[in-house]
Amino acid sequence: MRDSTVSSPRSSTAGHRWLLLIHRLPPKPDYLRVKVRRRLHGIGAAALKNSVYVLPHSEESLEDFQWLATEIRAEGGEAIICDTAFVDGISDEEIQAMFHPEEPASTLAPGTAARDSVAAGRIWVTRRGVHVDRMASAWLILRFIDPRARFKFVAAKGYHPEPGELRFDMFDAEYTHVGDRCTFQVLLERFQIADPALVAMGEVIRDIDCKDVKYGRPETAGIAALIEGIAESESDDAERIARAGPLFESLHTRFTSRH
Repeated sequence: MRDSTVSSPRSSTAGHRWLLLIHRLPPKPDYLRVKVRRRLHGIGAAALKNSVYVLPHSEESLEDFQWLATEIRAEGGEAIICDTAFVDGISDEEIQAMFHPEEPASTLAPGTAARDSVAAGRIWVTRRGVHVDRMASAWLILRFIDPRARFKFVAAKGYHPEPGELRFDMFDAEYTHVGDRCTFQVLLERFQIADPALVAMGEVIRDIDCKDVKYGRPETAGIAALIEGIAESESDDAERIARAGPLFESLHTRFTSRH
């Protein structure tokens, strides 16, 4: 199976175009299957067949699949992405219905089952040379998720986590970018932290980290300059996080007063 993006020659014969991710995972590591399933769920992909997932064709969907395919290949798996249309065996309407299934009523409070939780005092691992998303995520972890968190800084690739460690904003991490959302935003979602001020902060952090203007908040340029100043004047990662903490605390206070 070659690493490639394939265009279907029949796509012009149908009214809808779809993207398929076809993958095969290695038997080890065990956590990879769980991680891939979680990522597929997070980007909203529907299972067409075993190891075949579908999304409506869009640039964002293609980027989501490409990001995941890269990670699968890096772990020794195989993945191809197809741009296609269906002409027999299944209709566009049947595929569309996969994205809006009727869900059984739950006896739990909304979101209860999906909320992540961690025991206090975990070791949180991330890449060396922390910048805006890792600085902000470390602040968020200490402030709202694990007040006794300890941080460990490692090489970007090739690190094998010790038992009990949690990785964030790095390759193959338990908590990292999903689609076009930065790690800070993913942490908010996974731990279900319902704070409008933090949501606003996530928009600022995401635009700085991704170097674009999806949200275009007026505070973004100023926060970016302050973060850059910390990074340029301090090489120690733990010190960068410590110095950035009051900045994010002040930004949180600012957004809290406006909501």
